Amino acid sequence: MVFLLVALLLMGVVLGTVAHVPVPVTLVGAALIAAWLAVFTLRERHARRRAR
Repeated sequence: MVFLLVALLLMGVVLGTVAHVPVPVTLVGAALIAAWLAVFTLRERHARRRAR
C-alpha cells in the first residue's frame, strides 16, 4: 500500500512538470510508470494464487 502511495505522489510531481518537459520525455516516463504498475499487478496476482 505504501508503494502505491509513493507512486501516486510521484505521479503528481511528474504531472506537474509535464507542461515543462518535452513530449518524448513525458512518454518515456509514462511508459516506465505503466511498466512498474504492470509488474506490481503481476506480483500481486502471483502472491494471491500462492496463498490459496
